[in-house]
Amino acid sequence: MSQKGKLYLIPTTLGDNEPLEVLPLSVKKVVESLDYFIVENQKTARRFIKRITPKKSQPSLVLRSIDKYAEALEVSTYLDVCEQGISVGLLSEAGVPAIADPGAEVVKLAHEKNIQVVPLVGPSSIVLAMMASGMNGQSFTFNGYLPIDSSVRKKTIKQLEKLSLDKNQSQIFIETPYRNEKMLTDLKSTLAPTTRLCIATDITLSSEYIKTLTINDWKNENPNLHKRPTIFIIHKS
Repeated sequence: MSQKGKLYLIPTTLGDNEPLEVLPLSVKKVVESLDYFIVENQKTARRFIKRITPKKSQPSLVLRSIDKYAEALEVSTYLDVCEQGISVGLLSEAGVPAIADPGAEVVKLAHEKNIQVVPLVGPSSIVLAMMASGMNGQSFTFNGYLPIDSSVRKKTIKQLEKLSLDKNQSQIFIETPYRNEKMLTDLKSTLAPTTRLCIATDITLSSEYIKTLTINDWKNENPNLHKRPTIFIIHKS
């Protein structure tokens, strides 16, 4: 019986920088060795593969999508090739696969099929922001996106602030980039003056901006966050 193929979790860049500036050589070597990939967006995946392995044959690539249009039944067959000894690469749109990313369902499937999962080292905006925040790295929670409705969002912000105080736990969340500035406005008007807020924007890019201040001090700061990928972290103590 032939050995099963593996599922490699392949990190990508967080923006338009050279892949080998932020990714180890091991990622390049794995991408070079694979022809079958599961991706969020085929166009950007092909661009990334070409940038990290310029000599790789593009026509030989087989890309399967896990975007919002992909049918669950179809996705459930994506790892069938592993039974033939073919290894598969899972690519995120940005950063690491399966963290705030639909690739988690593919990883779950791999475990169910007894396929070896191999995570590769790469940039996670969530972890990098936490590292740079000066907040409690011993206990933190990623909360994903907060509610869109303003009144519900403000209520959620207060709940996270209380949770932070009760558990001494940093609370991390994100927002759709074009709504970042509205989020900052709500944070300034909702959180207590002494609560600390870290804003981490364009992480790993030349335009990177990371700052932690109290809400009272943030009221004098208005960074341009419009359409820039941003991580927010709050901690009340």
